[in-house]
Amino acid sequence: MSYGRPAGLPHVDAKTPAVLVLAGPVTRDEVPGLCDDVRGLLEAGGTAVVVCDVGGLGPPGLGTVELLARLELAARRAGGRIRLRDPDPALHALLDLVGLRFQMEGQAEEREPPLGVEEEVEPGQPAV
Repeated sequence: MSYGRPAGLPHVDAKTPAVLVLAGPVTRDEVPGLCDDVRGLLEAGGTAVVVCDVGGLGPPGLGTVELLARLELAARRAGGRIRLRDPDPALHALLDLVGLRFQMEGQAEEREPPLGVEEEVEPGQPAV
C-alpha cells in the first residue's frame, strides 16, 4: 500500500501570543487586576505564553520585580508563562540579582551561544 503525500505545505497552526502592555508605575492595587488579565489572555488565546511589554514601566525597582513575579505565578497557575518584551537593561540586571529568570524576546536562549561566536579550547590551556 502506498501513501500519497498531500500537495503544498503541511498545515501548521501557529498561534501568536497575546500581548499585555504594562505602562507607567503600577500600584499594588492594580496588581490583582493585571494577574486576572494574564489568566484571561491565557484562557482566551489558546497559547501558553503571554508577552508582557515592559518598556513603559519606567525605572525598575522592587515593586516592578514583585509585579513580574506575581504575573509569572498567575500565568503558571493557569498553565502558561510570561515573556518580557523590551526590558530595560537595569531591569534585566535587577531580575538576575534577585534570582528570577524570565523568557526575554529577541535574546538567545540561555545555553545557546549567539550566532557567529565560536569558542575553541586547546587541551592543557588554563581556564580563563
